[in-house]
Amino acid sequence: MVNVVIADDELPAVEELAFLLSQDSRVRTIHRASSGAEVLATLEQSDVDALFLDIHMPAVSGLDIARSIAALDRPPAVVFVTADEDRALEAFDLRAVDYLLKPVRRERLSESVRRICELAEGSAAAPEVITVDQGGISRRIRRDEVRYVQAQGDYARLHTPGASYLIRIPLNDLERQWADAGFLRIHRSYLVAMDQVRLVRLGAGRPSVTVGDTELPVSRRHLPGVREQLEATRLRPGH
Repeated sequence: MVNVVIADDELPAVEELAFLLSQDSRVRTIHRASSGAEVLATLEQSDVDALFLDIHMPAVSGLDIARSIAALDRPPAVVFVTADEDRALEAFDLRAVDYLLKPVRRERLSESVRRICELAEGSAAAPEVITVDQGGISRRIRRDEVRYVQAQGDYARLHTPGASYLIRIPLNDLERQWADAGFLRIHRSYLVAMDQVRLVRLGAGRPSVTVGDTELPVSRRHLPGVREQLEATRLRPGH
């Protein structure tokens, strides 16, 4: 279980996020702060695993706090919570573990808590970050946000929970580069993050896997590979 601080100069935003986090059994203690100064004071007085920071706070901003704690031996994880989607590049440069856009969705918040718990347990390496272009703007997204990749000619489209991004890399190249990260080719048109798969249908008819709310076909050619992955992760009785 983790202890967190929520910081936002707007009280309703603090209370809404506190309510959502209080529903998560992985969260032990929730501290509230309305300014950067209060966050820093809380860090001196309490054991904190993660900070949920609004970027635009007066005097000491969320970005200022992230910079100030970077020199600590064991800084808490930082999640930025903001309505400003254009600061993600700067946020990930500060090694934020996540970047949530308001209004915060429960599913995305749960994913943030999962990442925080992994860091608290010391089991997570620094996430790989990918630069993508969208509408003439460069953005950085974490590879572990990508649920599946769709072939589009010499391009590939990365699908995340909230958006999709077109990159100029053939799917065959991504298949080789991302194999060690748990991505599996299931069809000539699809590469899937297997840890994002929540439902598998491999019986008669049309084999498929479901990622989020999207059902993707499994081709006959790639069916053995999917079966092998399932067998490798299947629990068996002890002897």
